[in-house]
Amino acid sequence: RYLMLSRAHRALIRGISFTTRVNLPSTIVHNRLMSTSAARRFIEGHVNDVRPLEVSASKAWWDASVTGSDESFAQKTAIQNQLDAYLSQPAKYEEITAIREAIKKGASTDDDITKRQIDLLHSAFLEKHVPPAQLQRMVDLSNQVEKIFNTFRAHVDGKELTQNEVNKILKESKDLDLRRKAWEGSKAVGGAISPLVSELVEIRNNVAKELGFAHFHDMMLFLNEQTYDNLIKTFDDLDTMTRQPFEELKARIDAGIVSSLGLASAKDIRPWHYQDVFFQESPKLGNYDLDKLFASQDLIQLCSDFYKGINLPIDDVIARSSLLEQKGKSPHAFCIDVDREGDVRVLCNIVPNAYWMDTCLHELGHSVYSSKNMSQELPYLLRRESHILTTEGIAMLFGRLSKTVAWIDGMGLAPSDSAERASLKETCDLASKGHLLVFSRWCQVMLRFERAMYAQPDQDLNKLWWDLVEKYQGLTRPEGRNEPDYASKIHIVLAPVYYHNYLMGEMFASQLLATIRRECYPGGKPAPPGPLGLVSNPHVGTFLKEKVFAVGNRFAYDDLTKFATSTVRES
Repeated sequence: RYLMLSRAHRALIRGISFTTRVNLPSTIVHNRLMSTSAARRFIEGHVNDVRPLEVSASKAWWDASVTGSDESFAQKTAIQNQLDAYLSQPAKYEEITAIREAIKKGASTDDDITKRQIDLLHSAFLEKHVPPAQLQRMVDLSNQVEKIFNTFRAHVDGKELTQNEVNKILKESKDLDLRRKAWEGSKAVGGAISPLVSELVEIRNNVAKELGFAHFHDMMLFLNEQTYDNLIKTFDDLDTMTRQPFEELKARIDAGIVSSLGLASAKDIRPWHYQDVFFQESPKLGNYDLDKLFASQDLIQLCSDFYKGINLPIDDVIARSSLLEQKGKSPHAFCIDVDREGDVRVLCNIVPNAYWMDTCLHELGHSVYSSKNMSQELPYLLRRESHILTTEGIAMLFGRLSKTVAWIDGMGLAPSDSAERASLKETCDLASKGHLLVFSRWCQVMLRFERAMYAQPDQDLNKLWWDLVEKYQGLTRPEGRNEPDYASKIHIVLAPVYYHNYLMGEMFASQLLATIRRECYPGGKPAPPGPLGLVSNPHVGTFLKEKVFAVGNRFAYDDLTKFATSTVRES
């Protein structure tokens, strides 16, 4: 899957300034010149028309996410409708299709940058090549759902709880009834939005079918340069490889829960007995308290110091960001590149604990893989990440570090006592392994649920959700519960057919780390075995800038992976 190379190799060859002369018939030369001219004119006109709208849409989304105000959401909706109206113009679609077909038939330019932009534009116009009323309804529904998510707070015993407060109960409380109420309270958002989700799924499927796809899931994979056959083969392989070690790990987790909460046996464990509302994060393993380690730390300053030390400074991003909780603000976390000219921002809801240390490193990892570290000479359309999985991979590469002794020690946080250091190492090793195993099983649920939901939307989705959760995560569904718990996961509604890229991103991160180990340490030798902390190693930032960030979206993700990981150290 990652070995396809053509575009990357051709780019490398041209970069070395080799010249090949081929005598072509004059008609082919003429057609190529015509195709080149038409393609470049289309691209220039598109960017001039769309760029101001995209910047305005990004700013409106940021404002809506930070404030939750009706005015911000209305502005966001209006701008998105303008963008969709532009992209849904039949004449534009016909023009870009004709240009792309001419390129496919050989009457094309040798300029791979132009070809890449035409391919990306064709996908953008194809996705919107449906009646404007359907696009507007999708935007309206999505904004309604997003506003509900942003302003939703769980209600428990008459109190309104933030998601951080729910998480704290699940991590610390021994009160079994309170745990259940907090978990159920967090899931209540699913019931609030499930009718909107049903309508969204129906409209998305209708749009996909009008464009010739079996359903929306197939369409989105196509638009993101993926195929279900390749994807499900990878996930099936991962299911086979992780099932036994996950079951062994979960048995250890369950034994700890039984002991900690005073349950009779593992058969009595229900979803609210875990420390995460979806069991997508591993509970605490080992005796060292990572939350306590970070409780007294300034997480933002730690991130600033770390990224500066690897030659990827982020203080400008931090200055533009919204990092602490506030009323009406989205309870989640994300990074946005507002203008593809370096205006990059991060939204978080930080409290000083291990979860938010990981999340801060993760989201600020997105921020360094952005126009901030891309040349402004790169065309606007290519001044972004290669793929969802590549930006998630970079973010996960950095987020992982918070669970490694090498990073904690490098940042000056590790205890000096030898017994405590040994305990920290054991806990970090378990946390790193636990995270990847638990998260991989959760991703199995997300991929398979979304696929089945769009393929057969009329089935009992509540039952489907818990069938998959039981099969892949080993959880026991609550007796008698028949609620749309799937709808409480924001990605299913607002980032559809996205989640599988997190697990693919973990694989990309591992490939990059293997290359960093080989290429980014002094003395001409690979780094020694064991987790890498990357602290104060400027070669890491230089490598990522040159081999991942600088090329933007010039390459599809498979070509980029090969380009970034096939480097050879110069002697």
